[in-house]
Amino acid sequence: MGITRISLLGHKDHGKSTLIGNLLIATNSVTEQRINDAKKTSKKLGRQFEPGYILDSFVEERENEMTIDTTRAQIRYKDSGFEFIDVPGHEELIKNMISGASYADFAVLIVSAKPGEGIKDQTRRHLFLARMLGMKKVIIAVNKMDTVGYGEKEFSRISRELSVFLVKIGFSGSGMHFVPISAYLNENLVKKSGKMRWYKGDSLIETMYSIAEEPNRSAGKKLRVVLQGRLEDGSIEKIAGKIISGTLRSNMKVNMVPGSAYVIKELFVKGKKSGSARRGENVAIVFDKKINGEARGRILCGEKDGFKASNSINALVFFTSKLVRKPMIRLNGLEVSAKMKVKNSVSVVTGEAEPKKEITKLGAANVELLLSGKVPSEPFDDTPELGRFVLYDGNEFAGIGIIN
Repeated sequence: MGITRISLLGHKDHGKSTLIGNLLIATNSVTEQRINDAKKTSKKLGRQFEPGYILDSFVEERENEMTIDTTRAQIRYKDSGFEFIDVPGHEELIKNMISGASYADFAVLIVSAKPGEGIKDQTRRHLFLARMLGMKKVIIAVNKMDTVGYGEKEFSRISRELSVFLVKIGFSGSGMHFVPISAYLNENLVKKSGKMRWYKGDSLIETMYSIAEEPNRSAGKKLRVVLQGRLEDGSIEKIAGKIISGTLRSNMKVNMVPGSAYVIKELFVKGKKSGSARRGENVAIVFDKKINGEARGRILCGEKDGFKASNSINALVFFTSKLVRKPMIRLNGLEVSAKMKVKNSVSVVTGEAEPKKEITKLGAANVELLLSGKVPSEPFDDTPELGRFVLYDGNEFAGIGIIN
C-alpha cells in the first residue's frame, strides 16, 4: 500500500484537528482506546466530544486549542494510505509549518465558512508557502458549512476569491480542487453529503484519492540526477545519487555539472546491478573514470542538455526573519555564501509585486543572489528539486527561496 503525504494547512481555529480526528474514525484508522481517551479528555475539560483530541499529543494543545508542533496521522482508504502532516496554523510557529509541509506530496487547506472567520491573511500566506515548497496541487476544504445552512453562496464566494489568489501565485486551474465539508458533523468527508446536493464533486477523501492516483507527468522529463557523495566499496569508486527526473541507463553518456562527460559503466539499485533506474530511485553509479574533487551537490544530465552551473541566480524568497548577518543558501547539499540584492517586495496575501525594496519578517521579495561559487540549478517551474533552496542568516534558518 503506497503512502501519499498530505500537508494540512490553515488557521488554528478552522478545524484541522477535528477533520483528521473524524477521518480517522470514519475510515477505521484509529483504535477504540484512542477514541475513548479523546472522550475522557473532552469530558475532563467540560466539553462535548472533540475528535481533534485523538490527534493532539500535548496537554498544552488541548488547553490552548492549538497544535504546537508538526503532528502526523495515517489514514487507510481503499488500497491507499494517506499520511496527514498537521502543521501549526499560527504565525509564531511558521518555521514548524515550513518543516512539516516540505515533506508533503500535496496540500489540503482548511478554511472556515463560519461568519466572522473565513479567509485570513494567514490562509493566503500558507498557500503562498505551499507553492514555494513545490506543491502543484491543493485541495481547499471549505469547513463549517453547517454554520451557513449548507448553502452554496458562501462556498462559491470563498472558492472564487481563493482561485484568483492561487492563479496569481502560480497554481494552475487543474491543480485546484474545492470541497465543501462539515468536519465536526462528518458531512462530505468520506460519503457524499445529502445536505449539499448542489455540490456535484466528490467527497473530500475521494478527491484526495483521485489526486494521489493521477499519473506522474514529470516522469518523462530530461535526465537530472543529484549526486550525494562517494560510497565505500573497496577499490571501486561508486557514487551515490538520486534520480529526480528522467531515466538513467548503463552505458549511457552523461554530463556532470560542474565537471565533464562520463559514461555509466555500472548501475546499482538497492544494492543490485541494474540496466536502468528511473525517477525517485536512489542509485549507486560506477563511471568510466574517476571523479576529481567532491561529488556531493553535482548534477548528472543528458549528453546534449546544455545544463550549466552559475554563480548568479534570480529568486523569490520568503523570509522568516530579517537578515543581520551574511546570507548563505543550501541547495542539493551544497552550501554557498551570497550577496543579496532586493529587486522588489511581494505581498504574500495578494500575490502582487510591490515597489518597495525591503526585507520583512514573514514577507517575500524578488532578489538577485551573487554566490561565492558556481551552483547547478534550474528554474523552479522546470525542476522544483533544483529550483528550491533554504536561506540562512549566518547559521540561523531565515527562509526559503525558489529560482525564477
